[in-house]
This record gives sequence, structure tokens and C-alpha cells, in this order.
Amino acid sequence: MDTLQNAYDPEAFRALGYRVVDALADYLERARRGEGPVLPWTAPKDQAERFPADFPAKPAGGFEHLLKETLEHSTNLHHPHFVGHQVAAPLPLAALCDFAAAFLNNGMAVYEMGPAATAMEQAVVKWMCGRLGFPAGAGGILTSGGSPGNLTALLAARQVKAGFDAWEAGASGGPQLCALVSGEAHYCVKRAAQMMGWGKDGAWPVPVDAHFRMKADALPQAFAQAVAAGRKPIAVVANACSTSTGSFDPLEEIAAFCAERGLWLHADAAHGAPAILSPQYRGLLRGIERADSVVWDAHKMMLMPALATAVLFRDERNAYHAFAQHASYLFAEKKPEAEAHNLGTRTLECTKRMIGFKLYAALSVFGTDFFGAYVTRSFDLAKRFAETLKAAPDFELALEPEANIVCFRYAPKVAGADGRAFGAPTPEALDALQARIRRSVNERGTFYLVQTRLPAGLFLRAALMNPFITDAGLGELLDALRAAARTP
Repeated sequence: MDTLQNAYDPEAFRALGYRVVDALADYLERARRGEGPVLPWTAPKDQAERFPADFPAKPAGGFEHLLKETLEHSTNLHHPHFVGHQVAAPLPLAALCDFAAAFLNNGMAVYEMGPAATAMEQAVVKWMCGRLGFPAGAGGILTSGGSPGNLTALLAARQVKAGFDAWEAGASGGPQLCALVSGEAHYCVKRAAQMMGWGKDGAWPVPVDAHFRMKADALPQAFAQAVAAGRKPIAVVANACSTSTGSFDPLEEIAAFCAERGLWLHADAAHGAPAILSPQYRGLLRGIERADSVVWDAHKMMLMPALATAVLFRDERNAYHAFAQHASYLFAEKKPEAEAHNLGTRTLECTKRMIGFKLYAALSVFGTDFFGAYVTRSFDLAKRFAETLKAAPDFELALEPEANIVCFRYAPKVAGADGRAFGAPTPEALDALQARIRRSVNERGTFYLVQTRLPAGLFLRAALMNPFITDAGLGELLDALRAAARTP
């Protein structure tokens, strides 16, 4: 029992906490200076050996060594050369909020298990709805990621638009349903459709244009094809913006089609919703105020630690249709609207983290203009990088970026013995080259970037989210890729 008491000793906790914050602050300082690798590449087998499962039977200490090893062998999102996946280099303040939230551990499915966090979440949701232009009566919840967020929105759409009670009758209780989705939809949208029992055609594809935006004028044909195949379309899922290319679908035109056909419009704006905070870029979201539901990830373009996703409904009453289970050990009322303060009636989670705390704190401390300026800076940087790529004779830009996601590839001309260019590599060789130089740069740790496949082939992909990325740093990225290409 003494060991248990020691584990909760306040003074030991205080001393360890100071040392942990010191270690993280030193890590941040080195990262800001660009020191160390972005990705300390280690083969999975070797990494598993570094962290074995041979745990001691008795207390052994050694946490600070474990923290040091964890920092040294983790991907450094705060490094100015991180241009990889769409995950934020989190604000230190927000990380401290997560630390406090983890300690409090208020699993807030019901108000009495998280009274302060519930109030903060409702305030953050109200603010987001207002910024999107939703009317009075809008609302929603925060959840753990865009995947459960999109699933939640589609569950609500199903119950409202299916024409039968899917919770009671099941997926076979009515016609085969589907949603019309962009060919560039995130895979979690298709996964959600299949999880709901709609099958592989539950996410019925709509063609995209040359800029990977949904063709609004193709919606009538897609609708007719789905109906001819025995499907009942109930919703359209639009991208704002797409994960692969950062393209924004024409929401105004899509909303008009949905209104005409009586369809639910869901906007997957996990990445792009914060553009609404930027005076220069909010026009990309024109029409989003007409959506029935919107997903907005704060752990992308609002610098929050993962995970922090808002599922927002233009009519909050629809939020209660996403889930229909009653639990007397949690909820007193059988009609969830009667206890709106109990957030668990509208979300997948029962033990729900204090997600709103960090976002409420950041908005309160830094102000809302702080985030708008960050979005503007990131989007502007992408446009300048695109101009650099267009001016470079050995790189090819896939498309003009609308957001802060840039797709490009190294496409050198092949020179003959006399030095004159006589052609470009074959498509297969060009794809192999992108894969090789990306792997080389990542494994060296100088940069971390990802890739995506487009109709023209394999492209490198940079998400310019790190607050310390500069134009000069992006020039260094191109030089690193050139050097990797020259090295067998």
C-alpha cells in the first residue's frame, strides 16, 4: 500500500513535473532552431527492440530515461522541416491543457462528470457555428477525430432523410441508401458508409474536375445512376478541403442541388474550416452556411494537440438523431433534448475527454485573430512555394494550391552524352524516382514529407502547417530532393 501512496505523492509529482516541462521546453527550443532530425528513422524491428515488453515486477523508476528515449525517437512536428501529414505542431499552452485534462480525467458523457468542460465545449461549439454563419439554433459536439465526426454526421443524416427508423429496423429496414461523395473524399467517409451497412456503393462517387473539385453539374447524373442501381441517395458529402490536394468543392452550387432534391449536405471541412477565420481566404467556404452538418478539426489548422474535432449542425435538433440508445445509468430523460447538458447523447464516446478545454483556453488567451493570421500565413506560404516550383525547371506543380497543401514532383529532363536534353523519364521511372527521393530525405531526417497518387502519377505532398516553416526552408527542401535524386 505504501507503493500506491508513493505513486500519488504530491511533492514527487511536482518535482517530476518540473523536470518533464524542462525537457519538453529544451526539445522545443532545439526544434525551433532546426536542430536534430525531423524523423529519427529506425526500422520497425529495431524500434520494437528499443521498447521491449519485459516490464519489472517491482518499482524500478527510470521514467526520465524513458522520456528521453521517447523524445529522441519520435517524429518532431515542431521542427521547421516537418511538412508531412496534416497534424499540428501543437501550441505549448494547449499541450499543458491536455496535461491538466488528463490529470482531472473528467469523462464527460454526463454533465456531472465534467461541468466546467461541458460549459467550455458548448461555448466553443457556439462560436464555431457563429463563424460558419449558421443561424440561431445551431449546435453540435466535440469528438475524437474526423473519422468519428463524419460517421456521426452521416448517422444523423440517415435518421433524418432515410424515410424509415434505421435505429429500430436496421439497414435492411428500408431501401438501400447511399450518399453522393466526391471522388476525392477521405477514406473515412467510405468507411462510415460501409460501417452503416450500405456496402461499397454506399459512398456513390461524383466526378471531380482538373483541380480535383467535385463537379456540381455531374450531381444530377450521379443521382440518377444511383437510383437506377436501386439506391436511395439521401446526402451529398462535399470536401472543404480534400485531404489529397487541398481542393475546395463548390459548396454554393452543391447546396442548391441538395435543396432542390431534398438531400442532406454534409461538408467535410476537417482541414479547411478555419479558412473562415481568414479575411483573405474565407471566400473558399462560400455556401458552407447552407450545409446541414460540418466537420471541423481543431487539431489541424488551429494548432491543437490531437484529437479535437467539432461536428456542427445547422439545426442542433438533428444532432440528437445520430445516436438513439438510452442508458438509465447515465441519462435521466428518455428524450435527450431534455438534457442537452449531457453531451454523451450526441456522441460516440461515453468516456469523453475534456476536448474543449484546450481550444477554449487558446481562444481566450491568444484571441481569435491569432488563428486567422496563422491560416492566412500558411495559405500564403503555399502560394509562394507554388510559384517557386513553377519557376524551377526540374520540378512540376500538380495544381495551383487553394489551401496550404502543395502537390509537386521532381521531374528532371534526361540529358544525352552531349549534354542536350532529349526527354523525360517514363511514367514508371518518374513514379519510382519520387518514392525513392522521398524515402531518402525522410530516412536521413532532414525533412519529413509524404506522397499522394494523382491521375498523372505519384506526387510529393507537403502540408505547410508548421508555424516555423519559411520560404528559405522550402528552398532547402527542393535542394535536399535534388541531392537525393543524384544519390543512388
